[in-house]
Amino acid sequence: MMRNGLLPAIGLGLTLALSACGSRQDLEPLANASLPVAPYGAPDPPTAEELLELDALAAPERSVELRRRSEEREDDPFDLPPE
Repeated sequence: MMRNGLLPAIGLGLTLALSACGSRQDLEPLANASLPVAPYGAPDPPTAEELLELDALAAPERSVELRRRSEEREDDPFDLPPE
């Protein structure tokens, strides 16, 4: 009885392990494909590297500043006890 559930789990595990193995080379468009056209007003179409760059909203910088001492919290009007 345990074997019926075990085989699909092993198959799923192997599939996930193999799908994690990826190529580590630069991305290039397919042979007959081209990059997207230039945005309106831009003189040249963007390169592949420019298309892969994330804007500031997609990958915000994180603050790693640690607190050196404890501080009193301000009163929060929405911090209500559960009903």
